[in-house]
Amino acid sequence: MANDLAAQFGARVTALYASTPNALSLPAVMAQGAGEMLAMLQQLDIDHRDEAKALFNRTASTLSHPMTWNELSDGLVIPGFADRALYADLLVLGQYDATDPMAVGVPSDFIASVLLTSGRPALILPYVDTAWTRVGQEVLVAWKPARESAHALSAAIAFLQGARRIHLAIADDSGADAMQARVLEDYLRSHEVRAPIQHHPAVSSGMAGEALLSLAADVQADLLVMGCYGHSRARELVLGGASRTVLKSMTLPVLMAH
Repeated sequence: MANDLAAQFGARVTALYASTPNALSLPAVMAQGAGEMLAMLQQLDIDHRDEAKALFNRTASTLSHPMTWNELSDGLVIPGFADRALYADLLVLGQYDATDPMAVGVPSDFIASVLLTSGRPALILPYVDTAWTRVGQEVLVAWKPARESAHALSAAIAFLQGARRIHLAIADDSGADAMQARVLEDYLRSHEVRAPIQHHPAVSSGMAGEALLSLAADVQADLLVMGCYGHSRARELVLGGASRTVLKSMTLPVLMAH
């Protein structure tokens, strides 16, 4: 998907390998100083990295444009990846799948933590269907009068400019959704977004995540654009209900930004 987008928008792709070393996941081994066990875990890390690099090489060999390989130099996956993300226009990530062998070494809260830490937008692909070849023909925009939603919308402009139709759902308890819809449409038109915009009833904040995914299925959307709401409290990641639901149960590509 990253390479398809690069070809579509004249961009370049950097594949960033990031994985928590096995030894850091097993502090008891480090504490005991079990040299033989530590050597085995380090070899597993090398094998895992080599498998990923081989996949990268197979993919790169089929492309007409260059794709760059980079990797983090230490085991601090989330802060390290978030730092590198500052130099990217868009992150392309896969939804966390605990059953995927390639997800070993990736924290379950990786996507949300990187979004909240870096502030960069991400296109997140669901693991339930990896056959998406093009996104952005039928786009569902979930709008809320908040900076996260505004950031996601501005990050999606390039997709919206090529959309066939845009579906707009507003989450707002103030009753001002009609006014917001008019302002939003004017904003999009000023950015050369010409697709017809279909307005949908306001989404209740109570079950917003479920409602958005249901609406996306009803309108056959191939992209959901929404803000990622949450914050870090001490060592705990606190996500908003809709963000948490969509990241866990997504059925279509989602462009998110914090």
